[in-house]
Amino acid sequence: MDWPASVGRSVHEALDSTNAEALRRIAGGETGPFWILAGRQTMGRGRRGRGWSSLPGNFYASYAFTPPGGPAEAALRSFTAALALHDALVDATGRPQLFALKWPNDVLLSGHKLAGILLETGAGPRHAPVALVIGIGVNLAASPDAAALEAGAVPPISLAEATGISVPPAEFLDLLAPRFEHWEARLRREGFGPIRAAWLARAARIGEEVTARLPGREIRGIFRSLDESGAILLDTASGRVALPAAEIFFTPQILSGETHHAARD
Repeated sequence: MDWPASVGRSVHEALDSTNAEALRRIAGGETGPFWILAGRQTMGRGRRGRGWSSLPGNFYASYAFTPPGGPAEAALRSFTAALALHDALVDATGRPQLFALKWPNDVLLSGHKLAGILLETGAGPRHAPVALVIGIGVNLAASPDAAALEAGAVPPISLAEATGISVPPAEFLDLLAPRFEHWEARLRREGFGPIRAAWLARAARIGEEVTARLPGREIRGIFRSLDESGAILLDTASGRVALPAAEIFFTPQILSGETHHAARD
């Protein structure tokens, strides 16, 4: 697929963080759309301020643009980014059965964490629209030490070690950028409904028990679906709950090398 028209691209040997660089450009007046790719990050970060290790050969990139709508609509880009990542990985390997999506914004390979997504907003100069930055990290070549993860976290994996397929980061960006534009166009044209259906068709652990961790409490239930806002729907002992934000952990005895693909409402 061709590189999207009117989308910028810059490649760096090293940055503190591709998201941080994108936010600096936005503060300087750029509104996007543009991609930033780095060979390594010295201060990479994931969700909730967690560090994101910088191993050679892995993918570190950010996409910055100005989407229409407010914060709730901007948050839906975690789903379009996840779908784009899934499709790019299938393009790279030809093995769709290996990959699944974990709510809210991870991509799994054979039940292990392969990629993560981080959304941040940035304010430009006075009266400039608020831009959205989507940071994406993919373990293309190597995976971080699983011993450093919190208890219950999905163990990491890399594309190379799982499949034997080596994809240079710049080539992966060539696959990812057109896929993101495809899903972004569908979201703007058709709304969240088709995005939700496509995400659920690629989702991991639907119909299985998961634990949602929130500040000060945990909720255990069966993962049933997503609602119209993208919140996860869990059937718990006290009824169905919709959670717009949480950390999801799989039941340990269920975790295996298999993925689960089924769309259910």
